[in-house]
Amino acid sequence: MTTAETIQTVEGIETAEAAEALAAPQPSSLLRLATAGSVDDGKSTLVGRLLFDSKSVLRDQLAAVEQVSLDRGLTSADLALLTDGLRAEREQGITIDVAYRYFATARRSFILADCPGHVQYTRNTVTGSSTADVVVLLVDARNGVVEQTRRHLAVAALLRVPHVVVAVNKIDLVDYSAQVYTSIDAQVRQVAAELGVEEVHTLPTSALKGDNIVEPSTRTPFYQGPTLLGLLEELPGGNAEVDRPFRLRVQMVIRPQGAAPSPELRDYRGYAGPVASGRVRVGDEVVVLPSGGRSTVVGIDLADTELEEAQAGQSVTIRLADDLDISRGQTLAAVQGAPEPLSAVEAHVCWLSDEALRPRARVLLKHGTQTVQAMVVGIDGRLDLDDLTTIPAQRLELNDIGRIRLRLASPVPLADYASSRADGAFLLIDAQEGTTLAAGMARIPADAGPA
Repeated sequence: MTTAETIQTVEGIETAEAAEALAAPQPSSLLRLATAGSVDDGKSTLVGRLLFDSKSVLRDQLAAVEQVSLDRGLTSADLALLTDGLRAEREQGITIDVAYRYFATARRSFILADCPGHVQYTRNTVTGSSTADVVVLLVDARNGVVEQTRRHLAVAALLRVPHVVVAVNKIDLVDYSAQVYTSIDAQVRQVAAELGVEEVHTLPTSALKGDNIVEPSTRTPFYQGPTLLGLLEELPGGNAEVDRPFRLRVQMVIRPQGAAPSPELRDYRGYAGPVASGRVRVGDEVVVLPSGGRSTVVGIDLADTELEEAQAGQSVTIRLADDLDISRGQTLAAVQGAPEPLSAVEAHVCWLSDEALRPRARVLLKHGTQTVQAMVVGIDGRLDLDDLTTIPAQRLELNDIGRIRLRLASPVPLADYASSRADGAFLLIDAQEGTTLAAGMARIPADAGPA
């Protein structure tokens, strides 16, 4: 499975933990979170502490970590090893790939993406944050806000992550200084405000010693807020897409193969895929995008069960009253509020390739299950991480965040990312190699029509 298939959906996590996470909790109790921060800010240690103190670590896992720590000459378990699973990560003591973990408390279930901090792995941070309800951003209390902090806040802002929690970590190394914490809190809030991050929380932590991770610390009397776990249990989950108009990206057309055992199955035709947003009920009228054909929903199937209604987050099969020409890559949408398929798009992109992006580059644009050819007709600028302004640019380099214009070979039903993360997100892919070049967020003016 390529990055292109995993960056937009947690369905790409091919582990038993993720399968259990998606099956077990109710949508209202599930929270998806991602960690971010600079190198050596303590992300993996914080995640390990969170898992350990919340009693979410199996005995054999802890025993393995304790043995590795002992072999390294450490006197206690290195909790970072609970998430640094790759051999290269353990050897170097850094996080390289996104490590997904599932854990639960009495109040909530979590899917956690532990993202790397190195600048060269910013693409992995974009992957981990793309479906997150919360980004936990670590700042080393000794260093304060640095360029990578600004970059990760910018990524969170562009990806419209609903909540950002900033852990001012290693507070023990500055003698639990209230002045240091207050200063960093002010810096974070200023940068967040300039980037348009709507909701940000800060708290002083020591992942190594456990201060304010699961239990309140008596060594930070200046902080009276919740612990990290307490805050994560209280924050609302991501259910905004349920309240938007219905969209289903068709992944497969289901027809009986071979001789059907009954006339009902012989005539069966269903359109399977994930409900990206909204709700659909039997009897609803839907439109097929981009063709424009219309029909009525006569059945909704989930495995062997017939449903009266399906909503965002479920993968179902829709049956229609009419035999329309529908194939993989098309979208079923509610008639009311259906987007106009567009052939010209403006967008913000996080450039993730070592090869620079230049005007007139030819790429593939992937939106849901639809992939079309596209050309970059212009680069309008890139974000300057020093003063957070957009400056002119002739090209975009690795990890740049920029604004571009695209011309599409076929119309795509993109929505404005500011109003819908599901309908406004897309990928740019190298047509020859199939590698992911950029994560894109569409900017659709209110009066935009088909181009």
